[in-house]
Amino acid sequence: MKIAAAQLSCVPGDVDANVKQAVELARQARDQGAELIVYPELALTGYELKLIADDPGLLVGARDARLDPLRDTGIATVINCAAPTDRGPAIATFVYGTSGEPISEYLKQQLYEQEQGLFVAGAQDGRFEFGGLRFSLATCYDNHFPDLIARNAAAGCDVHLASSLYGSEGGVRERATIYPGIARESGMAVVLANHVGTAGPWIGCGGAAVWAPGGDLLVEGDSSSTSVVAAHVG
Repeated sequence: MKIAAAQLSCVPGDVDANVKQAVELARQARDQGAELIVYPELALTGYELKLIADDPGLLVGARDARLDPLRDTGIATVINCAAPTDRGPAIATFVYGTSGEPISEYLKQQLYEQEQGLFVAGAQDGRFEFGGLRFSLATCYDNHFPDLIARNAAAGCDVHLASSLYGSEGGVRERATIYPGIARESGMAVVLANHVGTAGPWIGCGGAAVWAPGGDLLVEGDSSSTSVVAAHVG
């Protein structure tokens, strides 16, 4: 299966504009032959925690009509956003099939520093099956916790999907170390989606990528452009 990872510079707090960007990237991925695309953390608002805290309208549920254009692209999508739950806002990943049908949901378990005052943490691992492969889900800081990765590998997952935000300073080093390390140690292929440009208090470093099981880099984005990269896994 060919899987695409997106990198983009989000419009702060503008869900409709970011859905439009996501749709265009999905079409590009589909034209490259990809069957599934993964987007960065908080891709519908940007990493704009104050805006999210101040405006409940920026919370997006799995069946929110604003996502309909993305669900209609004909490619499976893995989109990360701020979402409402019965316990409060969460950082959620929604997975949709090629016909737009919901496949899976996941709530970020390991909240990073300032996220803890705004979001509630998830309590369950995220996994789903698509196209004959078994996938695991994680959001940015989740990937720093080996136990989470090990559980997904033990559950027989083939591909690990990471919606993340890594900045242009220390994040460059972390990105280049953590994700190939996951591929080496878990035996899963790893797909990373990341931000480029301003993302809240950081400047996203790009480098969306796909690593083969064992850690070999298959494809990698640059450090500045909104784009998709895609590679065959499985």
